[in-house]
Amino acid sequence: MATTTASAESTGALPSLRRLYVVRFVFAAAWAALLLVSGSELTVGTKLLVFVYPAFDVAAAVVDARSARAAAPLKGLYTNMAVSALAAVGVAIASTSGVADVLRVWGAWAVVSGLIQLLVGVARRPMGGQWAMILSGGISVLAGAGFIRGAAQDDPSLAALAGYATLGGIFFLASAIRLYRSAPRRIRLYRSAPRS
Repeated sequence: MATTTASAESTGALPSLRRLYVVRFVFAAAWAALLLVSGSELTVGTKLLVFVYPAFDVAAAVVDARSARAAAPLKGLYTNMAVSALAAVGVAIASTSGVADVLRVWGAWAVVSGLIQLLVGVARRPMGGQWAMILSGGISVLAGAGFIRGAAQDDPSLAALAGYATLGGIFFLASAIRLYRSAPRRIRLYRSAPRS
């Protein structure tokens, strides 16, 4: 019965998870375009952008946790909410000091949230469509370390954040497509599973 219930919850969570991944792709692509247009100077608009990205991550994790229920590792999602909320506050404060400080905070956030994403992706492997999330988490860790190193350069730039967001968005889209393709098979398996 526990396996059947878990399968039902997992199958029921797939449409919400797919929609969330598509929304995250669209948001990431739009955010990256806006950041590139605004340039590397810390204008009011740029400061707002660097705050909004981790704040959106918090909102997305809340939606994910509500739709996933028992079908997902909620501890990882709750941890991600806390880390991203701290990152939003951190980049808001860092943006008053300069680009280098923003990159340091963003880099630390990318490392920690990448590890969390990797672990959540591994835990969700039975749902399918998670290889892109696992890969994205690993790349986020490496990118975060790169941002921290980049902050030490003579003329640090925020442009790399746009590439980071775009790549992350592409991974979300890849996962959404994979979940869409695997959903009919999972629904058939659930319907044919013996009830107890």
